[in-house]
Amino acid sequence: MDSFSVGSPREVIERVSKHLGCSTTSRDVADYFDHHDKLWDMRQEFLVPKVADLPQSDLTLVNGSEDCIYFVGNSLGLQPKNTKKYIDEELEKWAKTGVHGHMMGSRPWAWAENNLEALMAKVVGAKPEEVALLNGLTVNLHLLMLAFYKPTAKRHKIILEENAFPSDHYAVESQICLRGFDPSESMVLLKPRAGEETLRMEDILFTIKQEGHSVAVVMLSGVQYYTGQLFNMEVITKAGQAQGCYVGFDCAHAVGNAELRLHDWGVDFACWCTYKYMNSGAGGLAGAYIHEKHAYTVKPALLGWWGHKLDTRFQMTNVMSLQPGVSGFRLSNQPILLVCPLQASLEIFNKTTMRDLRKKSILLTGYLEHLLKHYYSEDKSEPQKPYVRIITPSNPAERGCQLSLSFSVPIRVIFQELEKRGVACDMREPDALRVAPVPLYNSFTDVHRFITVLGAALEASKQHN
Repeated sequence: MDSFSVGSPREVIERVSKHLGCSTTSRDVADYFDHHDKLWDMRQEFLVPKVADLPQSDLTLVNGSEDCIYFVGNSLGLQPKNTKKYIDEELEKWAKTGVHGHMMGSRPWAWAENNLEALMAKVVGAKPEEVALLNGLTVNLHLLMLAFYKPTAKRHKIILEENAFPSDHYAVESQICLRGFDPSESMVLLKPRAGEETLRMEDILFTIKQEGHSVAVVMLSGVQYYTGQLFNMEVITKAGQAQGCYVGFDCAHAVGNAELRLHDWGVDFACWCTYKYMNSGAGGLAGAYIHEKHAYTVKPALLGWWGHKLDTRFQMTNVMSLQPGVSGFRLSNQPILLVCPLQASLEIFNKTTMRDLRKKSILLTGYLEHLLKHYYSEDKSEPQKPYVRIITPSNPAERGCQLSLSFSVPIRVIFQELEKRGVACDMREPDALRVAPVPLYNSFTDVHRFITVLGAALEASKQHN
């Protein structure tokens, strides 16, 4: 693929189609990309559901023995094949050794997650000591906000997206209330311009500069969950810090999706879940990051014994010897059964790099975009023809792998018709269908199949009108 990977996705697709002597929409193009995909073997590391096993599949419409088209890794990643093996090993250890499992084996329960933090740091572009695996995302966001959000009468505002993920919105709102401030005055909500659905970078920077003197924290998504917009975290971080603000990110939709350099960008803090692109299973162990520059100056507001240094933790003196940085934010031991699937996934990530995954992702999502625009753009000459509009920015630098789609026909009908035909994607209110071809396990053939199935779904939707 390398010889054809220079240029925009559209240029690469056109170059390959010319090389093959076929149209850009031919299945031969997808086959070519898959045949030359250096990451092809990664798919074999995962369990891909069969069409027949999906609850909404209509086997009168589709072959149940085929792999489903799994485009919902932005909501829940696929299961790594080693997950069950690792969980079974810990259940067996518990059965045979009982309490001794805390200190025995390749995953001693007392510090098993620590063994994974270097792998996790590699994915987010951080130093191992800047990363901790603990709790769930919103719990970690609260712990971080308790430490970084120190409002004063002059600096009490938090900047976030108007349509931030609800849990982020609730967390910020409650943190403001907890400190005795009024969310209606202390929440600065970034809104798209009238008639637009994504945020302009210049508007984000303008707001930071205009409000900066009264802002304590800038807290945005790395990738916006609804639109799929990837924010320029480096530029936002520099802009916020120039105004004297701490800058943090919810990287739930960015980790394992975008190429992150949290340390190099100087991001103050970040948190993320691991069950989306990181494939750790529903409710999996979450991650947190604090830049090393804050290791001895920003301390947790809440303490637990797992924040105590390991070498003296079990002396039970009740005198805290706090670990520096994010490690001091640990409260208690982590569930070993959540460590296992995350280990299985991180080992797969360690077989490649985020740079290579991102390189494939740009072409894979660009291929999806190309086919969508070719077949399903609005045609003024056929006003009755259903069409698709892409909400997500067209610039690959401003998106991850997800495309958020809006339809000229009722979206719920389209979603249901896709599910009947073995497609796993998700619908988000009010009217977005989120489609995420994940480079770790999705193929170009998956994209081509999806486009064909989407055509059938759109045709079937006419019967509901």
